Amino acid sequence: MPPSTFSQLVGKLTEALGQSMGASRQGPEGTLLETTDGFLYAFIEEPGAVSLATGDRLLRETSGGPRRLVLFSASRLPLAVTERLSAEGATVVEGPRFAELVRGLGLGEYLGQSPRPGPGPPARRLLPSAQVLEELLSRARTWLAWGVPALALRFYRQAAALKPEFLPARVGIATSLLQLGLVPDAESTFREVLVADPANVDARIGLATAQGVAGDTAGELAAYRAMLEEDPDQMAVRAHLVAALASHHRWGELRTEVEHLLREVPEDPRLRLLRSIALEHTGANAEAARERDQARRLGLSTDAERQFFRELRLPAPVIPVAPPSAEPGLESAASLPRSGTPPRPPAAPPKSNARRGRRKPAGRRPAARGSRKAQ
Repeated sequence: MPPSTFSQLVGKLTEALGQSMGASRQGPEGTLLETTDGFLYAFIEEPGAVSLATGDRLLRETSGGPRRLVLFSASRLPLAVTERLSAEGATVVEGPRFAELVRGLGLGEYLGQSPRPGPGPPARRLLPSAQVLEELLSRARTWLAWGVPALALRFYRQAAALKPEFLPARVGIATSLLQLGLVPDAESTFREVLVADPANVDARIGLATAQGVAGDTAGELAAYRAMLEEDPDQMAVRAHLVAALASHHRWGELRTEVEHLLREVPEDPRLRLLRSIALEHTGANAEAARERDQARRLGLSTDAERQFFRELRLPAPVIPVAPPSAEPGLESAASLPRSGTPPRPPAAPPKSNARRGRRKPAGRRPAARGSRKAQ
């Protein structure tokens, strides 16, 4: 990417952060933007020049105060640098993930591509304060959906400051904190929401997920099951339960629960694959083989199948040379397996008013599922 184009893109991303380029400065590694709410954003222009020493220097930039490092790079950084930064709690958005984020914000022309429309303004006209609140939530959800919880947290906090009693903003704060691995802070915020609204489904799911991230698997599963006893039709809750069972290889229980989800979405190839794995681990090998073939016919690609096994920490599958896939590469919106290490939260909290709505439990990242609109 030409330097002038990269500079223009940095300016647009800075606007998306709600900041001014006047607050930025040039460092040897690229453009640095330090904000008053505790974040240091680094836009790396030449990834090939980034070394472990560069990473350490950026981390030292954040050591003088309670700041979190968020690093953007249009190209991939050296793996050792990425691992080092991630291990220290930094958020790294690089390569294809960066390109997808840029397209998602409607800035694809800076990558030489047709731009994807960004989130548009609310369809209805609102009072000025409600309009600002809606715009803040829209930005927060966009950043969380594209896997940058540090930026989502910024806008959720601004929304909460504008309207402290607006619970969707508080849930968004807690979800972002959980994705950042700040489990105690996330738990505390979820509990604050539940004090105000004990029946808040998003907060109850988030608190249960936080328990699991903290190592209390029994507490997490018990919380999901208690919610399903109250209302068996809460598919978002059942999806979280399925993801937790899969993460801990509890195949017998998983087999039962995943069949509940398949009644709602019978053509989801990843759910079909997950059921085949559960069947295989409970001795039903012939039925497992048929279920896996069905997943491939529904469009599960071989790469996606291998990735699914890696996420579940299982040995690589044996895949036939020509699997019966109708459209190789076709992916489902659901992404059930999660990694065994925090942060696990999904991208967006499920809509409380969509009782049968399906959520993405990919990588067990509790996500910013759509919250209620500002009134």
